[in-house]
Amino acid sequence: MPDLAQRALEAPPSPIRKLVPYANRAKAQGKKVLHLNIGQPDLPTPAEFWEGLQRANITVLDYTESGGLPAFREAYARFYTEIYGIPLEARHFLTTTGGSEALLFAFLTLFAPEDEVIVIEPTYANYIGLGKATGVRLRPVESFITEEFALPAPAVLEEALTEKTRGILLCNPSNPTGKLYSKQEVLQIGDICRRHGLFLISDESYRDYCYDGLEFFSALQIPGGEEFVVVVDTLSKRYSLCGARVGALISRNTEIIEVALKWAQARLAPPTLGQIGGIEVLQLPRRYYDYVREVFQARRDTLLRGLRSLPGVVCPAAQGAFYLMPQFPIQDSDAFAQWLLESFDVGGTTVMVAPGTGFFTDPMKGKRLVRIAYVLDTPYLEQSVEILGAALKAYATVGIEV
Repeated sequence: MPDLAQRALEAPPSPIRKLVPYANRAKAQGKKVLHLNIGQPDLPTPAEFWEGLQRANITVLDYTESGGLPAFREAYARFYTEIYGIPLEARHFLTTTGGSEALLFAFLTLFAPEDEVIVIEPTYANYIGLGKATGVRLRPVESFITEEFALPAPAVLEEALTEKTRGILLCNPSNPTGKLYSKQEVLQIGDICRRHGLFLISDESYRDYCYDGLEFFSALQIPGGEEFVVVVDTLSKRYSLCGARVGALISRNTEIIEVALKWAQARLAPPTLGQIGGIEVLQLPRRYYDYVREVFQARRDTLLRGLRSLPGVVCPAAQGAFYLMPQFPIQDSDAFAQWLLESFDVGGTTVMVAPGTGFFTDPMKGKRLVRIAYVLDTPYLEQSVEILGAALKAYATVGIEV
């Protein structure tokens, strides 16, 4: 057969999903697998979503406009204006198939092959795959667990810039570390972009998950950022709507939206059902978001306390999203995560985690880190900690580590 495309061969597998075959085999053997590997909230999808679909009384499921249903974009703009206090209009939104497509459209619209984009590592694994797919080079600036994954200083970020740098990609709060970047830090990044003529892509998919009374500051609030700020958003995490696949590319620079629309036209249309139901959930009152935040803060506290009680485990606090990225007393997180599924259980139950290597552009990094998503109810998180504690103790004796 002809050779496959080199970029496809070089694209890394998802650290979040690549171990699914091992999890499936474990289940086939009768084991229960506690999935802490993937950011799928377990709270019920709001009833308003399903009620909206029923009221629609659809007889033909047709395409919507490539940019999305006008009513959906208008609902999105009202949501930002009324709930977040960020005045926006429907023309500032391009409806996408989840946040992932918004990221893809941003890469294709703002950058050319071989352009460089600054990312903070550990970084969201799909950014790495998107870079391979589009030919955009990610230039990592590392944050460190010894500093609780704090944002690198502005001077460090500026040192990473080259003549090929065209933008900075920020995930706030961070997937995978749960780090929430402050208003001052976001303003500093905006200042770097302004002075160096760069785009700022701010992935704000987890902005509703901010804890300890801390407030989120959106890149859309950067004074003078109208021309260079692009925000990626999704309904997936906010409303437990991952399967609906609806989100948006957002910018006050309407030229960006208009040009990105050409990519949207090439894929025809975003999901119709997701938009119809999405119109309804975007009208939920503020108390809904308070409830979700309270639930996940309690889960974070439970998991953080549990992991910190395990010998040899280092676990920084997270201020946002629903991930922790602890360091385990192991040498290879890929081998450990696979071993958990293949060879270990407590009373017929084991745990699935995401190896830390997949969140770095250099796969030799992150070998002692794992990402854990606290998307299960508190009793399951407590059980997971017990299993991980027993696993780490057993793993030190099986002769895998060197």
